[in-house]
Parts: sequence; structure tokens; C-alpha cells
Amino acid sequence: MDVREQPMTVYPRPKRVRAWVRFGPEAVRVDAKLVRSTPLAAGIEFRAEDQTFRCWVWGNAVELDDGA
Repeated sequence: MDVREQPMTVYPRPKRVRAWVRFGPEAVRVDAKLVRSTPLAAGIEFRAEDQTFRCWVWGNAVELDDGA
């Protein structure tokens, strides 16, 4: 994803998105917030089981939420 070499955008108002993430061998689609991005990757934040997760995913694993 090259997050150290690519220019990064930080969103002061995170956008609502749907994103694919992996928990072990299982891929799950989650409601998330897009908090930063590079040309190739998206930094997202989402909640699952009363816990907040933050991670980087490939940009094509994310789409804007229609209600955003």
C-alpha cells in the first residue's frame, strides 16, 4: 500500500463508507469512517463487538456509503 511513500490526505470530517476487512480467514463488509487515504489505500475506522478498529485497506475495498 506504500503509505510511507505516497502523499496522504487526512479528512477532518471523516466520510461514511462500506469496506471489506479480514478477520482471520473471513472477509467481512463493515460500515466504517474514511479517516485518511493515499492514492492506493484507505485508512478506516469501524466498530465491532464494542471495540473500535483502525486499519489500512486497499482503496478498491472501500466504497462511499450512499447515505453519506
